[in-house]
Amino acid sequence: ILQSILLSIFVRKNSNISENIGIMLPNTNTLPILFFALQFIGRVPAMLNFSSGAFAIRRACETAQIKIIYTSKLFIERAKLDNAIKELNKKYTIYYLEDIKEKISITSKISAFIKQLYVTKYYYKQKINKDPDATAVILFTSGSEGHPKGVALSHRNLLSNYAQVRCHIEFSPSDTIFCCLPLYHSFGLNAGFLMPLFGGAKIFLYPTPLDYRVIPELIFKLNATILFGTNTFFKGYAHYAAANDFKTLKYTVAGAEKLHKDTIKLWQEKFNIKILQGYGVTETSPVISVNDLKRNKEGTVGRIMEDMNYYIKSVEGIKKGGRLVVKGPNIMLGYLLHNSPGVLQPPSTERGSGWYDTGDIADIDKEGFITILGRAKRFAKIGGEMVSLSAAEELAALTWPQTKNACISIIDENERERIILVTENKNANLKEL
Repeated sequence: ILQSILLSIFVRKNSNISENIGIMLPNTNTLPILFFALQFIGRVPAMLNFSSGAFAIRRACETAQIKIIYTSKLFIERAKLDNAIKELNKKYTIYYLEDIKEKISITSKISAFIKQLYVTKYYYKQKINKDPDATAVILFTSGSEGHPKGVALSHRNLLSNYAQVRCHIEFSPSDTIFCCLPLYHSFGLNAGFLMPLFGGAKIFLYPTPLDYRVIPELIFKLNATILFGTNTFFKGYAHYAAANDFKTLKYTVAGAEKLHKDTIKLWQEKFNIKILQGYGVTETSPVISVNDLKRNKEGTVGRIMEDMNYYIKSVEGIKKGGRLVVKGPNIMLGYLLHNSPGVLQPPSTERGSGWYDTGDIADIDKEGFITILGRAKRFAKIGGEMVSLSAAEELAALTWPQTKNACISIIDENERERIILVTENKNANLKEL
């Protein structure tokens, strides 16, 4: 708290109330210190995906009308982002956290110390926007034509989703969360960081989820109790982990991509751990549904969150399921688009405002468990039937589990849609599928 307040004194002098401030940092302790420094003085953190390249970062800044970016010299050097930062320096004000240390006076340090003793009182005395429906954070998701879309989430959105998820996953002061998912994505920021923090849990931030050898050892040493990840990451950890590396994990939750049967089986047999699959999108803060330890069904992403409504919109050619449309207190304030920077575009459908079309094809059974069949954009019409490219990829993954496979659809010379499977398996044979 003290460090956040101290940093907020510098930020306040160099920005305006409710201004969107870019954050370009990895998963280190500095990031949450800056994040809450901005919250304390009514600025809006805009989480920049530093892995997307200078062009995408610049487009994100234009979309959210960002003028100031905070980063670290050491990070820029280690991540080899020198060229990107040179480009950004031409248009934006870049503050390096290492330089700020030297600019903080003794007076500021004394002021910060006093404020942290009465932090709630000082927060409410400030003339900033304390509306729960004000923007709390801006995240970016991929958009058409190479322009990222800004997703504005409110304080109510974030706290509502925390309350919803807590009905299924308990976060407590006795927990230690191992968070290696990047905080510029909603899965990492909200599920891996903010929700555990709201529950009083300890959080260990790690800069990359790709250290498959190191991460299992750290989880063991930290006695971590909760781990969020993806099918790809869980498969990688299982390959290198010893049988008792994950013995303290209470909740192991997968999202962001489909959890494969072979990964479920591997974790069950090697670690005696049941991976719980959930589902969400950035626009829903992010969790829409999740399996829990008491109520779960393999192959599904669980049941919809409390206080959320939904309907299935029929799609021509798809007999089972349809487009999943949702509404609830965790639905975003709206999009920020590059062609109208700074202007919120609230979600709406044919049923009115507040409804969000996920763009996913889903089927919901009688018990309310949701099965995601694929993205609406990733279906091909074959012989009058809509066929999921994701289902075709899953079939290939089951047949050739050691290789990477991907499907695309094309229109052939006879103007018929066809599915093309691309695989690393040099001996692949269609008869095996």
